[in-house]
Amino acid sequence: MKKNTLATFLLASLFAAGAAAAQAWPSKPVRVIVPAPAGSSLDVIARTLADRLRVMWKQPVVIETKAGAGGLIGMETVARAPHDGYTLGIGFNGPIAFGPYMYARMPYAPARDLVPIVLTTSQPNVLAVQAGNPANTLPEFVAWAKQQGHRFSYASVGAGSSSHLTMELLRSVAGIEAVHVPYSGSPPAGLSLAAGDTQALFTVAPALLPLIQGQRVKLIAVTSATRSELMKDLPTVAESGYPGFESLAWNGFFTASGTPPEVVRRINADVNTVLREPAVRELLASQGLVPGGGSPEEFKTFIDSEGRKWGAIIAKVGIRLDR
Repeated sequence: MKKNTLATFLLASLFAAGAAAAQAWPSKPVRVIVPAPAGSSLDVIARTLADRLRVMWKQPVVIETKAGAGGLIGMETVARAPHDGYTLGIGFNGPIAFGPYMYARMPYAPARDLVPIVLTTSQPNVLAVQAGNPANTLPEFVAWAKQQGHRFSYASVGAGSSSHLTMELLRSVAGIEAVHVPYSGSPPAGLSLAAGDTQALFTVAPALLPLIQGQRVKLIAVTSATRSELMKDLPTVAESGYPGFESLAWNGFFTASGTPPEVVRRINADVNTVLREPAVRELLASQGLVPGGGSPEEFKTFIDSEGRKWGAIIAKVGIRLDR
């Protein structure tokens, strides 16, 4: 057989094998690791998508919550899973884009050990305080926080999370001193704020909805570049005295490096299909979430840009964490 003919034959064989692998996948249950507590926004997103994907895949899609260490525990599980696409993780800013700049040593290297599949959703953070706090605007909050001195503490949904870094950025530009109290997810962080154990919290709005409706906490500002369509009366941090301030909480599906590209593309295509469903988009929007989508390459480019942006801020503020 001539060399050119042999090369063509081998390429065709590889393509056929890859197509067959993607077509055969999944032949068993798929598990989705959520590196945050049950009831968190990540948990809600994962379950919403899993409900549709199990129908498409004709296989169970099992949700497993593995909270702790700012998302590192859950994403380490994904990174160390077999390279077959049967273990997915819904990763977010902290353990993906921020971690390499904050931790002296991580249990995995995101760029080496994880494959970005697709951006699932994004949304801004909101600044929340107790309902009885005298501040009703961001300038009033900054002035109040400065008056508290060493008594002022803030909650976050985890060390190294978007929740944590957003407050650190505000502290840096506003000159606020504060003690950071990290929690494992938005539910316990929100409850600490409502109980008065902490005095402020940046997190996504849906996680605080029961506490807002119960008049236990109130919102001061939102971290999107422009006002949210769902919270048009809530001013942005940027328009409240800090131009250019923007912070988004985002998440997406990942799997272990070495997973066949055909399987990654299959998962990407199916998640994109689900994210285009009007009912899914409506459900996500009702939670304050902006549906994502796009290719694995686009998701990787976005992650790289987020790493550069926040890596510079992490270095400026001087955040270093130990696992």
